[in-house]
Amino acid sequence: MWAKMSDTVAAEQGFRASMGEKMGKLVELLGFITHLSRSTKQWMVLTNDVALVPVAFLAALSLQLNRAPLGAELQQHWPLLLMLLAICALIEIGMNIHRVQLKAYESRAIALSATHAVLLALSAGLIDRAVGGTLPGATFVSFAMVYLLLAVSSRAVMLKLVLSAYRHRPKLRVLVYGAGRTGQQLVAALRTDETVRPVAYIDDNKMLQGAIVQGLHVHSPAAIARLARTKHVDRVLLAMPSVPRARLAQLSRQLEEKGLDVQTLPSFAQLAGNGVPLVEQLRPVVPGQFLGRAPLDAELPGGSETYRGTSVMISGAGGSIGSELCRQILACRPRRLVLFEMSELALYKLDQELSALATEQQVEIVPILGSVCDAPLVRRVLADQEIEIVLHAAAYKHVPLVESNPVSGFANNVLGTHTLAQAAGEAGVARFILISTDKAVRPKNMMGASKRMAELVVQDLASRSTGTIYSMVRFGNVLGSSGSVIPLFHDQICKGGPVTLTHREVTRYFMTIPEAARLVLVAGTFATGGDVFVLDMGAPVQIYDLARQMIEAAGYTVRDETNPDGDIEIRLTGLRAGEKLHEELLIGEGQIGTPHPKIMLAREAHLSEIEVAAGMRALRAAVTENDSDALRAVVARWVEGGKALALAAAEARGQLPAS
Repeated sequence: MWAKMSDTVAAEQGFRASMGEKMGKLVELLGFITHLSRSTKQWMVLTNDVALVPVAFLAALSLQLNRAPLGAELQQHWPLLLMLLAICALIEIGMNIHRVQLKAYESRAIALSATHAVLLALSAGLIDRAVGGTLPGATFVSFAMVYLLLAVSSRAVMLKLVLSAYRHRPKLRVLVYGAGRTGQQLVAALRTDETVRPVAYIDDNKMLQGAIVQGLHVHSPAAIARLARTKHVDRVLLAMPSVPRARLAQLSRQLEEKGLDVQTLPSFAQLAGNGVPLVEQLRPVVPGQFLGRAPLDAELPGGSETYRGTSVMISGAGGSIGSELCRQILACRPRRLVLFEMSELALYKLDQELSALATEQQVEIVPILGSVCDAPLVRRVLADQEIEIVLHAAAYKHVPLVESNPVSGFANNVLGTHTLAQAAGEAGVARFILISTDKAVRPKNMMGASKRMAELVVQDLASRSTGTIYSMVRFGNVLGSSGSVIPLFHDQICKGGPVTLTHREVTRYFMTIPEAARLVLVAGTFATGGDVFVLDMGAPVQIYDLARQMIEAAGYTVRDETNPDGDIEIRLTGLRAGEKLHEELLIGEGQIGTPHPKIMLAREAHLSEIEVAAGMRALRAAVTENDSDALRAVVARWVEGGKALALAAAEARGQLPAS
């Protein structure tokens, strides 16, 4: 008995092994076929049809003779057979029968094959009569019928083999989110596809949950994780075209966070549209529309003459402000424009953009890859390119990043500024313009403190300069720049929210990138040495109102207490370390007007040469030792409001400042 059972088990194992081997061969066959080019597959079909000619001819002779033809009889018809092979290929190519796909071979294609068979039989009969043959007409009728039968049958067999291999291929297992009419139509369509298998429905409607629709169970969204694990789900298909885009985007993000691949079934309106992905169908954001005032671009005449025919270098040329300065300087027709940038990708993109324009303007573009902290490189570039004007826009400006990496921030923003500004004076550069920020005014964060120290460095060099005119231009946030709230909010809206805001009362001064760049260029022409220019940015903008405007401009509604069914929530996260509720633009008490109504000259005291030298020595020592505590001590000693900043940092770390 045990022997029989063991024999049975062995036989079953042998059968499974045999079947597995056959399935493996089918899959290998499918892989071989699918990797063939379209033209190769067509030539394979043509070769098959040509090879059927002698088989059909032999069968027709056998039917006519009621026996298999003898060797002498076959030899007699050998020339006719050779000509039929060539004629078969020519007719098929002329009728494009070999181009018909196997899965599309239906009644019309069969009719083409029938016509092909008839033409081939007529050709055979005419040739036979022309060479004095004696075959009866019935032979050629039989030939046509047999050839058509073989052609159709061979294609059916080939299609069957391919489909068999596909059936044993791993299928894409999908969950369909939405058991309504659209979801049901989607499942019906997917069941005709050999590569996809719908495994279940998901639906928010509790009335449908637990039901069986088209043989598939309907589950609640809470079951997605379990279904993905137990049913090995590869993808979730959202079949809810009538649901608001914000909800779809939010749902898609939540599912992707679970490690699932998500695709959205478009509505009929989207199918009839331009095929743009769902999250890209949001209305484009035009930064200037949120200023709350008229843009200043039309109010900025003048400023071009100072830059015409000169050699200008812009540090941080690949940044938001730096790249716009490059574009506007290019319009002033300088002799040479040097793009100094640390990011290879940013420099490459800017060089590609400006080179075409520079050819028309006859301006030489010189891309330089490097850091402003590299003193030998800076001195060589200033000398070799005969730089006359430097616009210094290179800086680390993202508050949270500099707050957590203060040593790197100060090394770049302060020591880099000192290196470039000092080298500019030694090289005899005519004008040096520092791009500063409102965060440098009584700073509450390390980024602002680093920019204030950079201002102090430039002011000190200006007080001792006999040739180079040093100046600074201070302004607030720039709409649309990298790291600003506009692209951040837009990205959050694209994902269905929430839009995050640190505090409901936060306000900021705003200006568009073209406005800021143009005013910087104009202010630079007013400089006489040591000037701190402040741009009139209008009234500050409340960020909460800005977030609401962006949500509504994208076609959504805000979800809050008064509208709980809204599309996107504005979520308050709390002020970040070093963040102010309201920014300032002036340190001193007053300001002086300039020839331009939107540019003011600040009245501000500055440190003496000895104080700046002492501060720079302490800063260099802190950077060399990578000592952030020593760095904060420098800020507390030499920057207005620095003591409060150092105290706040110590409290955040749970330490008391040194007495």
